[in-house]
Amino acid sequence: MSGLRAQKKADKNRRILEAATTLFRKVGYDSARIEDIAEMAGVSVGTFYNYYKNKGDMLMATVSMEVEEVLAAGHEIIERDLDNVGHALSELIGKYYDHSLTYLSKEMWRTAMSLSIAQPETPFSKRYTALDHRLSKQVCDLFRALQARGIVRKDVDCEATGELVFNNVNMMFIEFVKDEDMDVAGLKEEVERQSQPLVRMMSAA
Repeated sequence: MSGLRAQKKADKNRRILEAATTLFRKVGYDSARIEDIAEMAGVSVGTFYNYYKNKGDMLMATVSMEVEEVLAAGHEIIERDLDNVGHALSELIGKYYDHSLTYLSKEMWRTAMSLSIAQPETPFSKRYTALDHRLSKQVCDLFRALQARGIVRKDVDCEATGELVFNNVNMMFIEFVKDEDMDVAGLKEEVERQSQPLVRMMSAA
């Protein structure tokens, strides 16, 4: 019985998130009303507040869902027997970028980033930063895995290099969400171009 209740709760939560992301895309984050989100999800406003305190809380939940899914996909890439630094990095970063607009629009990402920067001591900002750190760590983990297989040179500091690469990946993503005309393909092409000199220096072969 408790399992059924948990499943119903998870389904209701998913409906609320899907309604919110749909409405955010349709009318914009600022214009979306909690009453309309609740109606679209088929729940009462009171039920909405049982799950989320406000729209910012719900936006953070959407960002978290996005990042959790790309982290899981990234873990599978790291576990594969990849034998080329450039290809492995392109696959991992490509997965991040390809998935980035699944739940959030560029406008939603800009809102999330703005909230994180403007209110650095809030739970929202701290969760956003923690998710970034997990993504950064995954890039480091990729380099460590490749180093263990002899693909990355033994003298490479995988942690420092991974953080450096992720910082650029993150900065380019910020440029991407600021520019409505830039598409994901163009973003990936530019980051791959920027990464090539470092990839050549890291490669053992």
